[in-house]
Amino acid sequence: MINIKEYTLIENEAGLAAFVRENEGIDWMGFDTEFIGEKRFYTLLCLIQIATERGNYLIDAIRIKNLQPFLDLIKNPDILKITHAGENDYRILQSQYNTIPQNTFDTQKGAGFVGYRYPLSFGKLLDKEINVRISKGYMVTDWKARPLKPKQIKYALNDVIYLRQLYDSLTKKLEKLNRVDWMRDEMLLWESMPYYADNPHREALESRLIQQIPFREQIFLIRMYQWRLEQAKRKNYSKEMILPRKVLGVIVQNMSSGKAALKDNRILNPRVIENNWTTFNQLYQATPTNEEEELLKTIPKKMVLSDSEELSSELLYIIMKKRCMDADVASEMLVSKNSLKQLRYKENYDDHSLLKGWRRKFLGDEFIQWLTYEGDLVMQIEEHQFVIEKKK
Repeated sequence: MINIKEYTLIENEAGLAAFVRENEGIDWMGFDTEFIGEKRFYTLLCLIQIATERGNYLIDAIRIKNLQPFLDLIKNPDILKITHAGENDYRILQSQYNTIPQNTFDTQKGAGFVGYRYPLSFGKLLDKEINVRISKGYMVTDWKARPLKPKQIKYALNDVIYLRQLYDSLTKKLEKLNRVDWMRDEMLLWESMPYYADNPHREALESRLIQQIPFREQIFLIRMYQWRLEQAKRKNYSKEMILPRKVLGVIVQNMSSGKAALKDNRILNPRVIENNWTTFNQLYQATPTNEEEELLKTIPKKMVLSDSEELSSELLYIIMKKRCMDADVASEMLVSKNSLKQLRYKENYDDHSLLKGWRRKFLGDEFIQWLTYEGDLVMQIEEHQFVIEKKK
């Protein structure tokens, strides 16, 4: 059992500089972060936990304003970075510091390649893989409060001090299964800047409502989502605190009825309408711009598959899940049911994850041909067997 009492608390820039000097030339680093995102637009990074071959460290990200020395280590491709379920940590580093870790290994991802379900909690993976049990009682706590409590410190350190053991154990299994390249292929996605690019209109364009309402309301919906986003940024509130998505939809659908009707709607708060009516009305009445009209052309098409195609897609998905089960690969990492339907619906061919990397290699070209067949597929039952065939 690792002694979690042995750690260094770093609370100022001098301490951070000393940490960097002490860890010059290290080969690996396990890290995790604690942050507060509830009721905020900008996530507050509170604590960074680190384990290396030189020791265990806690960096107080609230008291230290300049984290650049740590960020330089994170970007160093000569240092292996080990995390568990690290995508949110990576997103914070990218969005707030324009930094993406390089040379990475995520134990949750690695576990999915060697027989575990995905996603699997850190505690369950520790228990099953290296027979270590930890308490997760401080999963939700006030990480911005100072000083840190002893139990918070124990919880925080537990998240990193076992990462190297997990890495070694999982890597041996990956090597035995010849899946080290698959794992690296998966992590390269997290290490690329385009992965974190976010369309500011994504929520509006991907909402079910936008496919059901007239042109004028579509434009208004896009503007309302944009207004909500700008208000959330300005006030540093969560978008739901500015205007819940459900309420936003009700306003869009009933805007043409006028102010009085909106104030009388039992789902809406009359004060919200009274306080924002001028703005909402301006957004509704303004003439659509060329940019907005072009934006509407990017709305994802509503998938309408025939009953036969639906059954065929279901069966293809089940076949993929069976292949994953037989090969000890988490099917959740391969593709979602909806993503497979998008492929069958001939959406995003060039960029679909199943058509490249380890996923294509795993499925094989023959199966990919079935997924990307331009015509319709039909399912038949012949001599007690399910048969998928190309429609003539």
